Amino acid sequence: MSLDADLLADRRRLRRRLTLWRALAIFALFGALALVAGIREPSTMLAGGAHVLRLPVNGFIAEDRRLMQALDRAATDDSVRAVLVAIDSPGGTVAGGEALHGALARIAERKPVVAVMGATAASAGYMAALPAHRVLARDATVTGSIGVLLQTFNMAELLGRIGVQATAITSGPLKDQPSLFRPLTDEGRAALDRVVEDLHAQFVSMVAAGRRMDPARARVLADGRVFTGRQAVEAGLVDAIGGEREARAWLAAERQVPDSLPIRDVNVRSTAERLLSSATEGFMKILLSEWLGVDAPRALWQPSR
Repeated sequence: MSLDADLLADRRRLRRRLTLWRALAIFALFGALALVAGIREPSTMLAGGAHVLRLPVNGFIAEDRRLMQALDRAATDDSVRAVLVAIDSPGGTVAGGEALHGALARIAERKPVVAVMGATAASAGYMAALPAHRVLARDATVTGSIGVLLQTFNMAELLGRIGVQATAITSGPLKDQPSLFRPLTDEGRAALDRVVEDLHAQFVSMVAAGRRMDPARARVLADGRVFTGRQAVEAGLVDAIGGEREARAWLAAERQVPDSLPIRDVNVRSTAERLLSSATEGFMKILLSEWLGVDAPRALWQPSR
């Protein structure tokens, strides 16, 4: 019985060693392929026959230099017949939304752009839809939230309780406004209000221009509230209810872009990056499944059981 237990333990140790070396070999192979692919990476990632380019806009929106370059190439690429912007984002930085808005506006000057909203297309996510010639949303899409948010907090009282005092030496009274270590002064609050108001005015101008709406009407809608897709249609912020199928139908009927054309996603990651990502995921999967999933101890919360 003891001999059987020893043999079983030896087999498990051997299996772990083989698994590790197998994973390392796979990782090395993918790394070599990634290196070769990176050296031979073509200058454009939009080559190919006629197609509709899909731009997924997911999660937090920030400025992405490589994405801007890819979109600028798409604007002059004759194989790109139209651009479909698929948005599922709660927003992001004002500068990131502005950069994406500008890149899509440059494309819209040359070819059709249609935006399709998913679960959420709010704030900078809604800003990204504004250059589109057609904007579609689901009935339950959460959109709008046209506004600007600047948040800070003050830790002075908390730090005082533990005997910590912060001192700031500044070149002017507004240099440390806002500060984590002291309350906003009246002068600092007024200065930040002016910043937020200016950014908000820029956003409202984008809405008025993109939706061909009277600026006064746009300001009424730009109080930060969110809308459902149906409410957004009624308010004039969205053109119609629908998804990608309706977007393709509109492109075919109104812009003569056949719905038989293939769709290709914008991918700003190089082949090398994609290979390395796949290798890393595979490596971690092997280690986790073999080292932790076979006979390692488990401490998991499983409320469904």
